[in-house]
This record gives sequence, structure tokens and C-alpha cells, in this order.
Amino acid sequence: MKRRDALKLLAATAALPLLSHNAFSLFRAVHDDLATSTGLRTLNPHQNATVTTISELIIPQTDTPGAKAARVNEFIDVILTDWYEDQERANFLTGLADVDARSQTLFTKDFVSASPEQQTQLLTELDKEVVRQHASPRRRQGNPGKEEFFASMKQLTLVGYYTSQIGFEQELHESIIPPRHAGCAPLTPEASK
Repeated sequence: MKRRDALKLLAATAALPLLSHNAFSLFRAVHDDLATSTGLRTLNPHQNATVTTISELIIPQTDTPGAKAARVNEFIDVILTDWYEDQERANFLTGLADVDARSQTLFTKDFVSASPEQQTQLLTELDKEVVRQHASPRRRQGNPGKEEFFASMKQLTLVGYYTSQIGFEQELHESIIPPRHAGCAPLTPEASK
């Protein structure tokens, strides 16, 4: 499976269980590459702080680590850099800037400087807009950076988290590498015929 196909599958569904083994492997490879990453390549420090804050609000630390511990912000940076086309990247960054603009309008401060309650209020409004937009029989033809940003952010956060070792093993209680191999098994008389 190619990266573009994996992104199309990601855009078509928010249901992680529907990811094929090939798509899962591609997204796992992104996490593996984070270990050798030399830093952010698309997101500037402020954008990274915003992405980190939003992803942690979507998947907060509870009795299991949250999105920040799973390095979802870095996963998103790699996807934006290596997988997104120029226009898709620009749309995402436009949507990210819109979050700050809305926060300035509502609270007279950037999103990361707002209180957790204010941040949650703004994300709740963005989520309601996504639901309204997708429920409408005539979807608006506005700026896709602003219109689709939060849906993309949620999808990237979920995929980034649940394809990470933390999300897959600690949250889902699955094993990326099977804990044991069942080697040779005796054949039954019926199977040997």
C-alpha cells in the first residue's frame, strides 16, 4: 500500500479497526522513524505547541499515557512533511492558524495561552461545526483548510495515538509483536491425508 492510498483510507473513515495491515504498517513506520528524527520539519514551535495541546485534549493522559506521551505531534509533523501534498499541508496550517484567530477573538489570547476550559470550549465548538457540516445535505464549499481542519486533526490524532506503541499496547492491550510463536504443531490424522 502506498502512502497516498493510506491517507485516502484515513480520510474515508475515522474507524481505526478498518485500517488494513499494510496501512497499519505504514503508520507504524512513521513512529519508528521518530526515534531517528532530528526535529520538526513543517511545524514551527508555536504550531507544534498548538498541535500538542489539541491532541492532548483529544486523548488526555488518564490511567494510560495521552497523545503527548505517544508523540502524536511529531507523528503529525511527519505526515504533514512526507505524506501531504503542498495544498493539503497549507490547508492544515491555515486551519491551525484559524484556531489561534478564534481564540484571539473569544479570549484575547492564543490557543495555547488560553485556560484548559477555554481550550475545551473552542474545540467543542469546532467539533460541533464538523458534525453540522457532515450532517448537511449540501456541504459548504468554503476554505477546506478551515472547514476540514478539525476533522483532519482528530483523525491524525487517533491514528497517531493508536498506531503508536503506547496507544496500541497500553490503551488497546494489543501486541505489535506477538509475545510467543507457536512453532511446530502436530498434524492431526485428517490433516496429513
